[in-house]
Amino acid sequence: MKLKEKVAVVTGAGSGVGRAIAQRFAREGAKVVVSDMDIDAAKETLSGIEARSWVAFAHRADITREEDVEHLIDAAIEHFGTFDILVNNAGIMDNMVPAAEITDELWHRILDVNTTGMMRTIRTALPIFMKKKQGVIINMAPSASLQESRAGLADTASTYAVFGMTKNVGFQYANEGIRCNTIAHGKGNADEAAGIALFLASEDALLVNGEVIRADAGWLAY
Repeated sequence: MKLKEKVAVVTGAGSGVGRAIAQRFAREGAKVVVSDMDIDAAKETLSGIEARSWVAFAHRADITREEDVEHLIDAAIEHFGTFDILVNNAGIMDNMVPAAEITDELWHRILDVNTTGMMRTIRTALPIFMKKKQGVIINMAPSASLQESRAGLADTASTYAVFGMTKNVGFQYANEGIRCNTIAHGKGNADEAAGIALFLASEDALLVNGEVIRADAGWLAY
């Protein structure tokens, strides 16, 4: 098992890619904190994990709230005694709203979840990882935003901010044994994306840091 005895926190784990990552990590031996703003969805993911006798618990967290982020990480350590892997999967879309039509409300909502929320989880995790001299951060982002005309303004702006944070954190904390990468996911199913996340979380990817890995089956290759 590639993640035996590791502890992973997965945000946005109530459905889709987040659920697939939580399940794959648990299958590979990780103890998983299944986090989502929708606790019922998180519990549904948890049920699938526990049905296979894997180890996890569900925790409600709204990453736009600093106290929720702190409680999430505290809960992981309280339950499992440590914390090794952070998967930032929580995110929302802007429905392709272009620059001339974007409202301040939508702009701030998208960036608060997709960018600032991710910053909060990273900021909270880093001191723990630095103390351990190891840690893995995996960010999820839509590959459509790599091709600016295929996403709305707020989505594109928030995604490029994630790319920048990924490279900055990867470089700034490399000497602390911390790796930070982003999966830009497009085409393909959730299980396939989870396989890439597993690779990045494992020791197979020790030399992969500060990278944006495009996982879209060549959709943006042209």
